[in-house]
Amino acid sequence: MLNNLKNYHILLASNSPRRRELLAGLDIEYDVVALPDVDESYPEGIGPNDIPTYIACQKANAYQSHIQENTLLITADTIVWLDGVVYGKPTDEEDAVNMLKILSGKTHQVITGVCLTTKDHQHSFSVVSDVSFAILSEEEIRYYVTKYKPYDKAGSYGVQEWIGYIGVKEIQGSFYNVMGLPIQRLYQELKQI
Repeated sequence: MLNNLKNYHILLASNSPRRRELLAGLDIEYDVVALPDVDESYPEGIGPNDIPTYIACQKANAYQSHIQENTLLITADTIVWLDGVVYGKPTDEEDAVNMLKILSGKTHQVITGVCLTTKDHQHSFSVVSDVSFAILSEEEIRYYVTKYKPYDKAGSYGVQEWIGYIGVKEIQGSFYNVMGLPIQRLYQELKQI
C-alpha cells in the first residue's frame, strides 16, 4: 500500500512515542528525527482549528535542513480546546491536576494539526474529535497524574492510559486523533502525495 511513497524518504519529526506507534501502523518505512525545544508558540487571534496546524508547520520549518529532494517530512501538534481556552502540555504536577479538574465532567475538543512537507510543497490539515469526560474525583486525578506523569500530553492525559479507561465516556470523531495523530485521515492525505 502507499506505493506512491516508495521514492520518498519519510521522516517523522516527533518526540512522541504515540505518534511513532501510530505511523508504524500504516506499514510504511520511516525514520524519526527529533530536535529539542522546537518553538510551539502561535500568534494571538487565530482560531482553534488553526493553532495546531500553525504549530505543525512551524515545526516543519525548524527541520528544513533535514529535507532533501526525496524527503517527505511529517510534523504534527495536538491541543485540547475547552470554553475558548487552549490546554497544551502541563508545566508541572499541579498544572496537570488543575487541567484535569477543568476537563472533568465536560466535553472538550482535541484538535491535531498535521503538516506534510517536501522540498517544493507543503500541505496541512487538522482533525477535531469531541471527548466527553465523566466527573473525576480529586483522588482519581491525583492517582493518574502521580502514576502516569502526563507532562508530555496536551490536556494532561493520554486517552490510551488509565484515565481514558475510567474517565472517557464518549468520543465523537477519531480515537487516534485523541492519541495524537489522525492516522486514517493521514493515510488518505498520503495517498494524494
